[in-house]
Amino acid sequence: MYHVYIIECDGGTLYTGIATDVSRRFQEHCSGRGGAYTRARKAKKLLYAEECESRSSALKREAEIKSWPRDKKLALVEKAKNRN
Repeated sequence: MYHVYIIECDGGTLYTGIATDVSRRFQEHCSGRGGAYTRARKAKKLLYAEECESRSSALKREAEIKSWPRDKKLALVEKAKNRN
């Protein structure tokens, strides 16, 4: 099972990625082993995660979310918060 996730980084920037284990991946981002973007802008908070059926569907969803403006990403995060 793959997941798409959104992390808030220093300066309020948002990072979107995919992983099979979101908790582990978030810890990698926090420790500086998660990728160049989160090494440069420290990961602060996991804002959102959703399950995808396959790696392919996760990559497609990641690309879709990355193409969105910041406001739309934050609306997705808020919608998920309100569901829980």
